[in-house]
Amino acid sequence: MYDNKVLISLYVLSLGKNYELFLPVNEKVGNILSLLDKAMFDSIDYDRKYTIINLETSDVYNYNDIIRNTNIKNCSKLMMV
Repeated sequence: MYDNKVLISLYVLSLGKNYELFLPVNEKVGNILSLLDKAMFDSIDYDRKYTIINLETSDVYNYNDIIRNTNIKNCSKLMMV
């Protein structure tokens, strides 16, 4: 449907909640994690480091990975830890 976004299911471990959201495919994982941190926790804590894990493949994504170059696709199930 959208060529510039993917719809994913994101489980946030520290909140124990699941979210459905669109990720822009041209962004780095690190940028997305920073935006999610600010939106969910309403703060920027530079000591706090998150990562995203694909629950289907167990892949752990690097901060510099661009979404388009990963195996994150529509309906992917991811976890933010």
